[in-house]
Amino acid sequence: MDKIQIQNELKEIIKVYVPEKEILENLTLEHDLINDLKINSAHIVDIVLDVEEKYDIMIEDEAIMKMGTIGQAIEVINGKVQEK
Repeated sequence: MDKIQIQNELKEIIKVYVPEKEILENLTLEHDLINDLKINSAHIVDIVLDVEEKYDIMIEDEAIMKMGTIGQAIEVINGKVQEK
């Protein structure tokens, strides 16, 4: 699985939690999940649960703290998928 595929799938997962959908049209790896996309912390947990279910992985709390931006989230997801 490549990072572009993960990025596209992550975009699909997070779009339900992003209040301003037009931001998703120009989503970059630098977009911050909380500050730029306005996703609240409770929804971050929902996103992590959705990602864990989709990829059949477990993301520990320490790794969640490293998922500040889209790019960082992709790196964490990719790393967990590679570990399987």
